[in-house]
Amino acid sequence: MKRLQYHRYGGPEVLRLEDFEPARPGRGEILVRVKAAAANAMDWKMRNGEMRLMTGRSFPRGIGNDFSGVVAAVGAGVTRVRVGDAVLGGTSLKGAGAFAEMVIADEKAVVRKPAELSFEQAAALPVVGITAFQAVLGRGKLRAGQAVFVNGCLGGVGRAAAQIALMSGASVGGSCRATAVDEARELGITPVVEFGFDPARLEGRFDLVLDTPGTLSATAARTLLKPGGRILDIVPTPSKLVRSALPGPYRLMMGRPSPEDLDEVAHLAARGQLRIPIARTVSLAAAIPALSELERHGTPKGGKLIITAADVDEPRPRADGGPQ
Repeated sequence: MKRLQYHRYGGPEVLRLEDFEPARPGRGEILVRVKAAAANAMDWKMRNGEMRLMTGRSFPRGIGNDFSGVVAAVGAGVTRVRVGDAVLGGTSLKGAGAFAEMVIADEKAVVRKPAELSFEQAAALPVVGITAFQAVLGRGKLRAGQAVFVNGCLGGVGRAAAQIALMSGASVGGSCRATAVDEARELGITPVVEFGFDPARLEGRFDLVLDTPGTLSATAARTLLKPGGRILDIVPTPSKLVRSALPGPYRLMMGRPSPEDLDEVAHLAARGQLRIPIARTVSLAAAIPALSELERHGTPKGGKLIITAADVDEPRPRADGGPQ
């Protein structure tokens, strides 16, 4: 079997496509033959060593968390999926390794793939979908008739959060780069402002402020907020952890594995209510240059980078990422 892995923390140059021997699934685990996997910023943060307190110092380490594929084997106690099932899900932080031909995952971190979704579309969903779903409807407690401001409304989590909020009957404002303002408006986001905007223009208008790139200042977020509102940030740093522990509206959050939430996200996508665009698809053999370009230059823009680890025998996704 082949997978992308590294033998020390560092930049993209430490990545190698190498042979590896997949582990046998333990209790509550499944072994999946990967069809497609999706890149997230979390992947290179882990490879850089920014999350080493959670990932540890054991090498070689695989890279990649989000995947879709077919169950090849199951461990003891697995009851929700069977060998041959098409699934989507994510790995644990320590067990990262989705950019591979096979990967181990906890049964509780996967769900069956809806037939309406291609493997590529399914792989794009887990991290961004669960984080957005839990931020908007869980920690954010957003209700119909309320308003949310999404900083970075056309990023992966931001776009998903905006769609989930609109579907729930809330109104959505947001920020994005100047060249994408029209695209944000087409999604139903209004008002739309450019990054670096003056928050005083939108003072006190939002019940929830969701900072997806983690770049909004505390002053700006509070200016946007209604009395009694909430501020959620999904980009952890040590100083933010301290700030989140203090009294006030600010809280730091990360999406947590939940088969119920992931299943809801998958079915929203299958019904066309949640669309995560795919900007580029590459093979596992071509993944290292593509990942390096994404990390260093932010390209491709406008959607997810998908890595296909095996021959995908389903139709390619539409350009807008919607179901076939």
